[in-house]
This record gives sequence, structure tokens and C-alpha cells, in this order.
Amino acid sequence: MGNTDIKPALNGVRVLDAATFIAAPYAASILGEFGAEVIKVENPKGGDPWRHFGTATNQPGMSLSWLTEARNKRSITLNLRDPEGAALFKRLVADADVVCENFRPGTLEKWGLGWDVLSEINPGLVMMRISGYGQTGPYRDRPGFARIGHAVGGLTYLSGLSGEIPVTPGSTSLGDYMSGMYGAIGIMMALRHRDTTGEGQVIDMALYESVFRVLDEIAPRYAFEGHVREPEGTGTVNACPHGHFSTGDGKYMAIACTTDKMFERLCSAMDRSDLLEAYGDQSVRLANRDKVILEVEAWTRSLDREDIMRRCIDHEVPSGPINSIADIFNDPHFQARENIVTVPVPGIGDVPVPGVLPKLSLTPGNIRSLGPSLGDANEAIYGGELKLSDAEIADLEARGII
Repeated sequence: MGNTDIKPALNGVRVLDAATFIAAPYAASILGEFGAEVIKVENPKGGDPWRHFGTATNQPGMSLSWLTEARNKRSITLNLRDPEGAALFKRLVADADVVCENFRPGTLEKWGLGWDVLSEINPGLVMMRISGYGQTGPYRDRPGFARIGHAVGGLTYLSGLSGEIPVTPGSTSLGDYMSGMYGAIGIMMALRHRDTTGEGQVIDMALYESVFRVLDEIAPRYAFEGHVREPEGTGTVNACPHGHFSTGDGKYMAIACTTDKMFERLCSAMDRSDLLEAYGDQSVRLANRDKVILEVEAWTRSLDREDIMRRCIDHEVPSGPINSIADIFNDPHFQARENIVTVPVPGIGDVPVPGVLPKLSLTPGNIRSLGPSLGDANEAIYGGELKLSDAEIADLEARGII
């Protein structure tokens, strides 16, 4: 744990999160976990649609997805499409360090809130823009979600079994989360430059780009050999045995023998010196992949998963259970690492959510609150900071501007 007398790493940084759904708001959430003040700017009519996505709770507009990913934020309502709303946003930008947005390219410009306008108001502003295809290029105006980013970026093509329709990679919005992480990295680098020079800048992220960036050697290999990487199912073409295996109790586990040394350890765990003699060289294993996998599968299916895990651990074989969320909740390592943190939410109860990453020794992040109710900071921001009168606030509310 960090020293409680030391301020959070991002203490004093103010973020205006004017985005919706996951990618850009996730970047803002990361900053909020490490001490940044994050103000969620939402449409007065229902707020961020993410509030209603996923599993509903007993509080309208407070889904479990919202509670999890809008952590450590305060909410204000503001209609950016209205000139008066845009004028209020500009006043907030004057004292902000970061703006996060994920509208289609050109949308903020249409509302008079483009980079040229905002940077003139605040030359040190860092503006992070995430969209399906980025701010430039022939596809810039196309809508995009994580599923589209997975498809266009090349990941979906690799997912599933050869010859079958590609599956959803992980059944999660992976591209959104990866783009949010890259966005947070970009913000930190831009803030570092700003603190040195006083100059703000724009971060331009496309959902498909973060997906494409993590596909190993796929690009240079295609360029060098014309090789089109295909789905590899439960294994990989580069190592063997290296994949997923069923166990005798109907569960599954992963084993990764990327080197000859790892295979030697696996053979010891299996008590099969004959396999080591026959297939000790990786090239021989790859040439006889089916035979090797059949031998390993016969072994894993002969014992319960805990027995297989124990033998693999005793022989230092890289392995792990293929966990369901139920397994994860019962895993002592997840508990020890505080990978699940339970946060009380008024009116809803205790809500367990994924913990904070990365873990810093001196200035660790924390979860101070989960997703806010819509407009919970309107009074503090509009009345307290912008000094609007009660009558002005009531008028703006009546006309749907806040």
C-alpha cells in the first residue's frame, strides 16, 4: 500500500469525460483511479446509454455495467448540441486538463467545439478522441463498435476453429478496453509534454488500430512470406503441446510448452520418458502435432483437474485452470491480489467489481465510488464553480440544456 501522506499520482488533473459507452470513458476511468477528478458530461435526456446496458439494478439508469465502468466519476448533464450548452462546456474546458470524446469525426466541430476552438480557450488542453476508424482516412465517417474493430483489425478472422464461422473474441468488448488503455497511455504522454512545454495536443485513436497492434508477427510474416494466418482453434502453430485440454472431471485447463525444456518437464509430470525420447525436439513435435496432443489429452482426461494442476505445478509446467467467473470468485490468488473489490452503493448494496490496475507501490489507485447517478454534480459544478444562480439553473433545466 502507498503512503497515505503522499498525494495520488494524478492529483490536480481534471478530466471532462464527454464520451459514451466504453472506450474513451474507460480511459477516463483509469485516470480517475489514480486521483484525477473526472467529470462525466452527459446528455440531459437519459445520460450515457451505457447506464442502461447490461444487467439492470433496482435503480433506473444504474446498470451493473455502468456501476463498474463509470467508477470514481461525478456526473453533470449538458446538451452540447445547444449553443448555450456548448458555451457552458467551453467554460468548463478553460479549467480542464483533459477532454475525452468519442463522437463521430466532425461532430464536435459541427457544434462549435472542435480542437481549434477548445485549444484556443485552453492552449494546454489534452484532447483524446476515439472513434471507429480515427479522425482521418477514407473510413473516418463510418460508425464503429468493438465488434467492428475486432473484425476490421484482423482479430475476429483468427478466432474459432478452422473452416467455421469466426467467433466473438472472448465475448467481450475487448477492442474498446484496449483502445481505452492506449488512450490513457496517450493522455499520460501528452500531459508529460504539456507539463514540460505548456502545449496541449490531440490523441487520435481508432478502435481497429488497438486490435491490429496486438497481433504478434502477423504483419511482417505476411510481407515476407505471403502467409495468411488462419484460425488455430485451441492451439498454436508455433508450439506443441500448447493449448487447451479437457480433464477427467469435465473441466478444462491450459498447458503451454513453448520450449523443449517445458516439454521435458511435462513428460516428467506425465511420467512418460518415452514421449521425451520420441518428441523431445520442437520441430519433431510440430511435425507430429496430432499424436502428441492425443497423448497429452489421454493423460489430462485420466485425472481430475486439481490432480493435473498439482502435477504440473510440482514439475514447473506452465499451466492453469480455464476459469469461469465462479472459479475466479473462489480463487485465493485473486483474493490476495485484490483483483475483486467490493464497493457499497447506496440503495443497491455491495457491488463486487474488478480491482485497479496497474499496482503502484507508492501511489496506488483506488475505487472511491462506482458509477454516479445522473447529474449528481450539477449543483456543485454549475452553482458552486460556474456561479450560476438557482433561477438560472432552473431555467436551463426547464429548457433541456442541463
